[in-house]
Formats: sequence, C-alpha cells, structure tokens
Amino acid sequence: MTPRPSSSGPDPKKTAEETSAAQQAAPPRKAVARGTTPKKATAEKATAKKAAAKKAAQKATAKKATAAKATAKKTTVEKTAGQPPAAKRTAAGKAAGGKAAGGAGGKKGVPRKAPAEGRAARRSAKEAVPAEVAVSPVLDAADRERLLAGTHHDPHSVLGAHRVPGGVAFRAFRPYARAVTVLSGELRAGLHDDGGGFFSALLPLGEVPAYRLLVAYGDTDQEVEDPYRFLPTLGDLDLHLIGEGRHEQLWQALGARPATHEGVAGTRFTVWAPNARGVRVAGGFNFWDGTGHPMRSLGGTGVWELFLPGIGAGELYKFEITRPDGSRTFRADPMARRTEVPPATSSVVHVSEYTWEDDAWLARRAQAPAHEAPMSVYEVHLPSWRPGLTYRELAEQLPAYVADLGFTHVELMPVAEHPFGGSWGYQVTGFYAPTARLGDPDDFKYLVDRLHRAGIGVLMDWVPAHFPRDDWALAEFDGRPLYEHSDPLRAAHPDWGTLEFDFGRREVRNFLVANAVYWCEEFHIDGLRVDAVASMLYLDYSREPGQWTPNEHGGRENLDAVAFLQEMNATVYRRVPGVVTVAEESTAWDGVTRATHHEGPSGFGGLGFGLKWNMGWMHDSLEYMSHEPVHRKYHHGEMTFSMVYAYSENYVLPISHDEVVHGKKSLVSKMPGDWWQQRASERAYLGYMWAHPGKQLLFMGQEFAQGAEWSEARGPDWWLLDPQYGAAADHRGVLDLVRDLNAVYRDTPALWQRDTHPSGFAWVVGDAAEDNVLAFLRLDADGAPLLAVSNFAPVVRPEYRLGVPDDVPVWHEVLNTDAARYGGGDVGNPDPVKPEPQGWHGRPASIRLTLPPLATVWLRPA
Repeated sequence: MTPRPSSSGPDPKKTAEETSAAQQAAPPRKAVARGTTPKKATAEKATAKKAAAKKAAQKATAKKATAAKATAKKTTVEKTAGQPPAAKRTAAGKAAGGKAAGGAGGKKGVPRKAPAEGRAARRSAKEAVPAEVAVSPVLDAADRERLLAGTHHDPHSVLGAHRVPGGVAFRAFRPYARAVTVLSGELRAGLHDDGGGFFSALLPLGEVPAYRLLVAYGDTDQEVEDPYRFLPTLGDLDLHLIGEGRHEQLWQALGARPATHEGVAGTRFTVWAPNARGVRVAGGFNFWDGTGHPMRSLGGTGVWELFLPGIGAGELYKFEITRPDGSRTFRADPMARRTEVPPATSSVVHVSEYTWEDDAWLARRAQAPAHEAPMSVYEVHLPSWRPGLTYRELAEQLPAYVADLGFTHVELMPVAEHPFGGSWGYQVTGFYAPTARLGDPDDFKYLVDRLHRAGIGVLMDWVPAHFPRDDWALAEFDGRPLYEHSDPLRAAHPDWGTLEFDFGRREVRNFLVANAVYWCEEFHIDGLRVDAVASMLYLDYSREPGQWTPNEHGGRENLDAVAFLQEMNATVYRRVPGVVTVAEESTAWDGVTRATHHEGPSGFGGLGFGLKWNMGWMHDSLEYMSHEPVHRKYHHGEMTFSMVYAYSENYVLPISHDEVVHGKKSLVSKMPGDWWQQRASERAYLGYMWAHPGKQLLFMGQEFAQGAEWSEARGPDWWLLDPQYGAAADHRGVLDLVRDLNAVYRDTPALWQRDTHPSGFAWVVGDAAEDNVLAFLRLDADGAPLLAVSNFAPVVRPEYRLGVPDDVPVWHEVLNTDAARYGGGDVGNPDPVKPEPQGWHGRPASIRLTLPPLATVWLRPA
C-alpha cells in the first residue's frame, strides 16, 4: 500500500464576499478628471457602462455561434480538464462550487436553476456553456473535512458526476491514488489532484455521461466503476417498511447483497445505524481502510447505503461507524449471512448457490399440526456430536443414525454464529449466519436437506432474549444503545452478563421477527425452539426490588416482550406452513400456546407458540427417580402432579442438555443403586416418558446410557457401543429400547393423536404410592387404548390386578423395558392377557399382570 497523502489540500478559493471586501479595501486605480463635477462624472460613467455592456453582449453572441458550430462538428475533448482560470470565475460560481448538484439550496440530485444566461446556454445538450458562468468543481473545505472524518451523511451529493453551471463536475475521493482519469466513450479526461485524495474537473458537457474511472496507484492502473454515480439500491417501499418495523424479509433489504444495479455487478451494503454521524465500508477490497468508501444516509430511517461495483461473494467486510462523540468503531454486519470462522469476527459477502431437493417434505409437513402428530426429538450439539465433522460430513452420518433410531425430529444447537465454541451457542453475535465452524451457509442447507430427505424434521435453538457485549457486535452498535434498552437496568441481564433486546423499539422487533422468518424460509427450518422465554416475559426476572420498574399498569409483565412474541409467532405461522415454534418457558404464564387473538383469564392474548417445554414435569419426575426406591412412596405426587396441568398447554417433555452438564450428572447417573438398577431405572423412566401425554425430547448420549456428563470437546462416548468394550451390550440394550419406543410410538395413534385433549388420557391407578406403581390408558380419536404400567420398585409384582375397559377381549404386551434384549431380566407377560369380569379401580373388568422390577410395560388390544 502506498503512503497515504496528506489530508490537507490546497487552500480553497476565496468566497465572493471575501473578494468583494478585498476590492473595497484596495485603492482606486484612476481618479476623477480634474474639473468634472461628481454628478457629471456619474452620468458619463453610466453612459460608458451601457456601451461596454452592449459590446459584451455582441461578443457573447458571437461566442455562442462559435461554440454551437464547434459542437456541431462533434470535436472530441481530448485534454486534461483542470479548474478554470480564476479570472473567469464569477462570484456566483464561486459560491456554488463544491456544493451538491445545483448548490446547497436545491434538492438532492436536482441542479439549482442557474442565471438566465446560463439556462439559455444549456438549451441544447450539444451547446457549450459560456465560461463566464462556469463554477469550480473543487470541494469546499467543509465537505472535504466531513469526508475525511467519516461524518458525511450524503457523499453521493458531492462525489461522482453532477450537472452544474458551466458543464459537468466530476469529483473523486481516492485516498492513496496518484491520478484519476474519467473515461467515457472516446472521452479521456484527467482530473486535477486537489490534495488529500481528492480529484476534480469541470468538463463542458451538457449531460452526465456513462463513465468509468481510471485510477493510478503507484505503477498500477485500475479501470473501475465509480460507486458514487449510482442511484440508491433501496426503494421507497423497502424504506417505508423498515421505518414501520414491518419488513418481514429484512435480510433482503439490509446487509451485504450481491446484485446487478443499473447494469453493473457488485454488492449493495446497507446497515441500520440511526445514531451514527457517518458510516463507511471497510474490507479486504480496500485494505480495511474505509476512508474512500463512505455510505449515504437514506432519510429518517437510519439506514445507510452504498453500492460497490466489482465486489462479490467471499469478500470480508465490516462497517466503520463514526459515533456521536466522533470516535470510530468497526462492527460486524448485524445482517451478515456468513461470517469468518471464530475467533475472527469479520462478515463475509455471501451468495447462495444451493438447490433444494426437499419439496416432498415441505408439502407433507403441513398436513397435520405438530401437537396432533407424532414428535420425538433427538437434541444434538452439532460441533460435538462427532467432533471435527463439517456440516456435509454430518449429513452423511446424522440422518442415518436418527432415522435408524426412529426419531421424528432433530433439534440442532448451536446454529447461529457465536463467539465461544464451548458454549451452547446462547450468546449470539451473528443472528443471520450459521456458525462458520462447520462450513458455509450452503453446507448447512445441505445438512437440513439431507435430514428432510431422510424423513426427519429440523428444529433449531433460537435466542431472541439477549446478546453478548462484544465490542464488534451489537452492543451500543452505533455509539448509543440501539438493539438494547436505553435504560441500563432494563438492558443488563442479571444472570448472564449479556444485554436484553429492546422489544419496544419497532426496528429491533423487526430485526428479530424477520430473523425467525429467515431461518424458516431460507434454510427450510421446520421449527424454532425459543430459549429463555421466561426471562423475556418478566420485568423482575432475577432482579431484586428497586432494580426494576413496573409496567404502565403497575405489573411485572414485560408488555413489549409479550407483543414481540405474539408478532413473531403470528408472522411465522402465517408465512411458513407446517412450521412449529416451541417455548422454553419455566413459569406458569397463562396462554403460552394459546392463539394470540384469544384472551385468557389474565387479560392477555395467548403468546401463540405451538408447543411449550414442560419444565415442571422434567424437574418433578427426575427428582422422583433420583430417590432410592424405598423412599419413592413419599414422593409419589411428583409423578402424578403433571396430570393436574397436562392440558393447560401443548407440552414437550424435555430431557435436555440443561440436565446433563455442570454437575447435574447424565440421565443414567441420576438413578440410584448399582449399575443394573441404574440402567433398569433409566429404561423404566424412558418407557414412562414416551407414554406420558406430550412430545418427547432426549439429549444425545442419553439414548445409550452414557455415564459421563456431556463434554463439548469429547462429545458422546461412542466407544461405549464398541463391541470390543466389555459392557457394550449394556449400552446397546438401552439404544435398542429407544429405537423400539419410537417405533411403537409412531405406530400407535393413542400415544400422540390426543396429546392436548383430556379425552386422550385416563388414570387406571395413580395412588399406588406404597407399590411405586403408576398405570394409565392413552386413547386415540376412535377410543382405541394403550395401557402403560410402570413399576418403580426393584421387586417383581406377580398377579398385579388392574382395572380395564370391558370392551377389549385380549391384551397383548407390545413393549417391556425389562426384556432381555434391552439388558433386563426378561420378566413379563409373553402370553395374551384376557380380562376378567371382576371390577377393579372403578372399571367393570380387570387383568392380572406380572410387573417386572424397575420396568414399564405397554399393552394394546390384540
């Protein structure tokens, strides 16, 4: 890179006022003739003035004819166009020079009306303009300073080519350039070096021509398009929707988007930064010096825009923002669709070349709502499932593994870009970019596509609650709170050291709502599991008295967050058929999965989610299972309480990542007793879980009873399944059970068809605390039953009588978690079981079963 020229150019010309003052101060050139009275001298002077004016007019007319004749002959300008001689500059021209096309008093891009003689001179585009009205093309000191300081809000008004009195002014700002030449057809006109990287010339043209620039750097010449000759790339509708906070495809308007604009290929850069004094684009294409690429502000929307010709996919970039206090900061693009691999933080210009092959899947997924269809979810931490694999390598293994186990969906985490690879990905810095650690966005699309073609739906963890404080990302993006709340108490998240979004600001809501739509539309994501919803809903979440301010009604509900979640859900469901949103909400908020237009007892409309994680069931049931069997009778209610509220929402039963880290132990390790009892208890628990109303979710590694907690570096302990390992059969037994649970589950509508309706469930016995036994019926839409019985005691219970309907002639055991193939003792009911007319548990008939120890059995009508 050549050294940067000095920013101080030549002194600007004196203004008309300065010239006038100088003339007044100068001594007169000739005294009045002796003996002439002042009155007579004045009259003589007036007469002489009239004669001179007449002579000048005749001279101007002759010049016009000559100029017209020269134009008719189409002589080509083939000279270096510098600034016109000082003697020919009028005071009006000096005042107009360097301003936006037509001067400071006119509209942007529209020349101010010139004096009458100037207008007459330009009546024909081929008619040259008299030099008497020509202006200087040199930028004035104020514009130069603002461009150099990165605080110019409209560089296109002073750079590029503009019609001005005297012709067309060409101005270029090319730091480090040795020379700049305008090329247009046969025209080759060198620009004057005004110093500081500024170049200009006034060419006697009637219209602004199509042109390119030839820029010389040292010994290298580059022929390029001038970015400052282009009209804005965003239309009025885009700007209106952005201003209203209703641009549902915001990613198509903001960010870096390769495009052909006015017949020229390049990239449109746009960014929302309403508090910035100026914004420039910096990247590898300008050696990370954005000085020569200032952006223009597009009115009151706070959007800045610049089209850079010749820039395409793969280029690194950031926005250089001048803050209100004059300091500068380099920021990654909030709308970047691709990023560098962390810890590098640049954004990357991206164009998707991917062709989808999942049309059949997309058509099929909308046939039934999620809460009325089978759904069992395998939760995957992508970077550690098979450490070291890319998206495309994962696509060769993950779909086959999940399909073999019979899960209907995967839930992927982390997807959006984040700084710390060892985390769950819940501190997002690239909301529109899949993490680059595993490949580019098209590679991620390939993984989703392969999962769909294997018949597997794809959910992703989505984190709209908060974002980290990294100084290259969203925090005080343009020098003031922008994405975060302006009130520090509202902005700072007390638990995670992050910042909460300002859900009351329409542009911030738009950023997040469009982001939800983006993942579903652009990446064919089938559902969003929304993290930390409770932290969004309550103003006093993890805050002590005095650390929060009540809402306008005096309550603790965050009304802005409620409105955002309602808008997000309504928009996603309207735009993307078959999608499902899932709330991780840990409180008893009323109506999480109720429609947004249905008002509940609290006075709020529903939040509009499709499903909600049942955190209460998870904590209660795991607490029960962690007790020694002899003590479980004292905690029996922990297993039955979930049915008190089971139909208040549409639930997912999550044995998630949160439960197998940071000292919480893996699922099998939570179980008491020896190794046999631990495995038996996990198998019994999984059988109970798959039969309980609600959808199922299981974190990776728990499907084969991994004993260790999850490790981001190691991932699941796959070696436990290696046939060379002595206890591999124990782990393969649990894996085989999960496969069979999913198979029977999907084949039994009673287990999922009425998940959200009380008519789909009936207790057989829920109060057998002394026996540690739970038994219930699940029923499909036609009333066909499945009987699920769990014995959480380590003893066999032979001839255990249970009341059943009298319209089932024979029951058949379809699943037994104590089967030998799962690693159990193979105690069960291999023969058909016929009801007896003896009433029991309030039912007209009963059956007698052998209940295996620490086991769950399922029976269906034969």
